[in-house]
Amino acid sequence: MSVNGIGTAGYPAWQGARKAQQNAAGRSFAEQVNNVAGAKPHTSIVYMKTDDMLYSGGNGTGLSFYIKYAEGSTEDDPTVIAKGVDENGNEFEQTIHINKINPRNASLVEMTALESYMGVDKNGGLTSLPPETGMMGLHDRTNFMDMFQKQISDMKLLSQKKAAAYYQYSMQAYWDFMNKK
Repeated sequence: MSVNGIGTAGYPAWQGARKAQQNAAGRSFAEQVNNVAGAKPHTSIVYMKTDDMLYSGGNGTGLSFYIKYAEGSTEDDPTVIAKGVDENGNEFEQTIHINKINPRNASLVEMTALESYMGVDKNGGLTSLPPETGMMGLHDRTNFMDMFQKQISDMKLLSQKKAAAYYQYSMQAYWDFMNKK
C-alpha cells in the first residue's frame, strides 16, 4: 500500500514496484520480456546537432539522421547529404538535390531536408510536418500536400483554429517552393 507515493515501508512506491519486477535470478522485467520474445535489446542512435548541420533528429520508428550541405552545393543546385540509421538500425547515406524534391511524392528525409533548407518556422516544435510523419520509414514516400490538407481539415473539425492556421502556413511554404520551380 502507498499513500501519496510513499510505500508502507517508507520507500517511494515506485521502488517497491521496481523490486517486484525482478525475478529470483535478479533479471529485470525488460530482460525477461526480451528473452521471451527472442528479441535483442533495442538501441537508438541520436546525432547531436553541430554548427555545420541543417538538421539532426528522427521519428518514432527509430529512423534517426542528420543533414549537412554537400561539398559542391551551389545556390543554383543546393545539395545536402543525409546520414543516419533507418528504422531497422541499418546505416544509410543519401545525396539530396533540394530543387528536385517533389512534396507530392517525397520521403520524410527529403521533406526534412527541404524544411531545413527553407527555414520553415517550426512553431516552437520539432518539425513543421504533420504528425503522421512520425511513423514513416526511410523508404516510405507520400503526398505531403494531401497530408497537410488532411491535418488542416482535422484541426478545423476539432476547432483548433491556431493549429489549422499553422499547418496552412506550412503547406503554403511548400506550395510556394513547388510553384517557383
